[in-house]
Amino acid sequence: MRLRIGWLYARTMNIYGDRGNVLAIVERCRRRGIDIEVVEIGIGERLEPGRYDLFFWGGGQDREQIAAAYDLQGAKGEVLRAEIERGVPLLAVCGGYQLLGRFYRPHAGPELPGLGIFDAWTVAGRRRMIGNVVIDSTEFGEVVGFENHSGRTYLGPTAQPLGVVRIGYGNNGEDGTEGCRYRNAIGTYLHGPVLPKNPQLADFLITCALRLHGWEEPLAPLNDERVFRAHAEAVARARAQRRSFAFALPFRRP
Repeated sequence: MRLRIGWLYARTMNIYGDRGNVLAIVERCRRRGIDIEVVEIGIGERLEPGRYDLFFWGGGQDREQIAAAYDLQGAKGEVLRAEIERGVPLLAVCGGYQLLGRFYRPHAGPELPGLGIFDAWTVAGRRRMIGNVVIDSTEFGEVVGFENHSGRTYLGPTAQPLGVVRIGYGNNGEDGTEGCRYRNAIGTYLHGPVLPKNPQLADFLITCALRLHGWEEPLAPLNDERVFRAHAEAVARARAQRRSFAFALPFRRP
């Protein structure tokens, strides 16, 4: 079995260690004997229908987001939308997540059009939301990560959040939601990167990719003892941070 990852805007939207998400997928596939190829898809480059089994899109600065937003207006964006409807899994973090919603309104300049995959929109805020995050997801259980964003994302009535914030800010620091899910596409503000600390998310993406090829067997289990220790340590740090800043967080929860 051979899978191909399409890494959207790998050289222009790749901050906060998001490259680690791609490495986590590659490593977990190789440990199971699944051959995998990573293909970078840049601005101006064509997106071929049916070529990719999984997409990843990281975060970037406003300047890079402007270029990516307009690069996806047209045939390239239509292909990506059709691929997500086909069931191709996708993980988008921060800037990528924002541009998969209806629009992103930055601090300066015109509103950037999004693809509208997620029923969501984002407005740049004046205060950055930074720190460790713990969310509870109905499907994926306890998910941990680190957030660093000023954009505030609001979900529309048809949007399904990735999870509910237990510690941290999440989508906007107001409504207790974090991330968004549509079919097999996941958008989130969890940097860090998120997949090495949350192998259940990585395995979900791999499983969805394999099913595109008719694979119905469960994934072979891996020895994730060290991964779960890292996960537990991230949760402990988030709890300690909440105690330390309980009276300083502008959007703290009860």
